[in-house]
Amino acid sequence: MKGRLRNRITYPVVALAFFVLALAPAVRAQAASHFLGTITAINGNTLTLKTAQGEEHQVQVPASADLKRIEPGQTSLSAAVPMQFSELATGDRVLVWIAPDSPAGSPPQALRVVAIKAEDLAKRREQEAAEWQQNGVGGLVKSVDPVTGTIVITAGAGPTMHIVTIHTAKSTLLKRYAPASVSYEQAQPAPIDAIHAGDQLMARGVKSNNQITADEVVSGTFRNISGIIASIDPANSTFTLKDLATKKSMTVKVPDDAQMRELPERMAQFIAARLKGTAPSGAGASGAAGGNGGNVGFHQRSGFTQHGAGPGGSMDAQQILSRAPAIHFPDLKKGDAVMLVATPGDAQITAITLIDGVEPLLEAPASQDLLANWSMGSGSGESDAAAGGGQQ
Repeated sequence: MKGRLRNRITYPVVALAFFVLALAPAVRAQAASHFLGTITAINGNTLTLKTAQGEEHQVQVPASADLKRIEPGQTSLSAAVPMQFSELATGDRVLVWIAPDSPAGSPPQALRVVAIKAEDLAKRREQEAAEWQQNGVGGLVKSVDPVTGTIVITAGAGPTMHIVTIHTAKSTLLKRYAPASVSYEQAQPAPIDAIHAGDQLMARGVKSNNQITADEVVSGTFRNISGIIASIDPANSTFTLKDLATKKSMTVKVPDDAQMRELPERMAQFIAARLKGTAPSGAGASGAAGGNGGNVGFHQRSGFTQHGAGPGGSMDAQQILSRAPAIHFPDLKKGDAVMLVATPGDAQITAITLIDGVEPLLEAPASQDLLANWSMGSGSGESDAAAGGGQQ
């Protein structure tokens, strides 16, 4: 589905942001500024941080600074514990308040540092990814009724496509992805009437048959495109592609944090057979991937993969996609058949998720539905940590 609609998924590390409000009285007297980011380097007592927006900051942490450690999901310091500067490490997520009297001409000095350790983030991500897999559903929005709070989506692809009705309430957390992003941490609260037919959506809650009472809903507007690469510009990380649906050419920008995978030929043939309803009963992903389940480079970043087995107990095609080997821009070649989820646009778009080696899928009418119902995730947990949970 959304090539990345995951990452996804529920990352309570955004709770750090609430400290800006929860702790404001404690620092208001000093009128200190603050920012949230991930530690990318430590040099002496100076931290280099990268925000979710890609901005870099350097800050000195004097011995007088107040350092605290919290667990993911905490929104106050009531359960925080003191920590030493030596305990900080690259990948840790920190909220820093800057002393208003920091000397000019040098990195500002920290008044307070509140940290979530990278290993705690990784553990929480694993827990939440499992929660989304077991209690989540994703697909394309078919209709929305703001009055009743009901959203109808199509989930799955080919023979496995089905209708799911999502029920929301006042307590349901509704979020929209930021433009060109499927990072959960950059998603913002939005009312149900911000969701439109054709959007890609994930919901998590209590499931019963094809109904789900949602605790959380994340949605966004993206394009699903299939085509053949006509030319490649390595210097600018772009390629030109002819959209097989519209027959129009476009330039595709591939950012560093785009999720890219390549389907081995047998895997692509298996998925195409599944979409056409011709896969033999009992055929599974391990056979399609050459016996190892295609587990090379498999990660889930805040994302959701369609959960459950198809006919004959075989693995769902979306799960197979998530297990395809990861690739990078230099691996692309002129003439490759690709499918991608991208930002809205015509002449120029930005890829969020790209799948190479999809020639067999282009012959399957349901291939676009497959892509539209794939995981909304944007990379591995490692890249998520490096970027501070957001786009790099």
